[in-house]
Amino acid sequence: MITPVLPAARTACDPAASPDESITAWALAARGGDADAVEHFVRALHRDVQRYVAHLCTDPQAVDDLAQDTFLRAISSLHRFEGRSSARAWLLSIARRAVIDSYRYAAARPRLSDVPDWRLAVESAQPRGLPGFDDGVALLDLLACLPDERREAFVLTQLLGLPYAEAAEVSACPVGTVRSRVARARATLMDLLDDGGTSHAL
Repeated sequence: MITPVLPAARTACDPAASPDESITAWALAARGGDADAVEHFVRALHRDVQRYVAHLCTDPQAVDDLAQDTFLRAISSLHRFEGRSSARAWLLSIARRAVIDSYRYAAARPRLSDVPDWRLAVESAQPRGLPGFDDGVALLDLLACLPDERREAFVLTQLLGLPYAEAAEVSACPVGTVRSRVARARATLMDLLDDGGTSHAL
């Protein structure tokens, strides 16, 4: 039996609803066939998915494709979304699987050339002269020094603002592990800042 979606759709218009509640309500309404809700759902989470995927994958040119793949997978799986967790955590779990699948696919294919210089690609893909541009590139450099698991935990909780419990759900690990990874990531980033970016992550 499919749960009615009308109450959830009303929640999306409720000014008292939190952003995550609204997004989850849109996902539930989209599951029921509401085309406007699909558009709201995609628009609300597109930037979060792109940022998360960008920090997980090593190829900045693949970010848009992976984000699109994430939403295609999510929309085709909406009939299975029941709202037990936030739609954002559910979607980022799908994004994580999309990145993992892309790694598996790339590993199975013969390599034609070396991995491109991601830093050059990121810098050339972003507009110049905007406030915070240099800071953003510096942050990318620092985050690149973190081990993958710590970087993922830091991005989810500190940049995307996910609660620790939802970050644990996305990462498929205990909440305590996420807290530990974030604490160690912060400590490493502070050491890097103190040393002028010359330290290496442990």
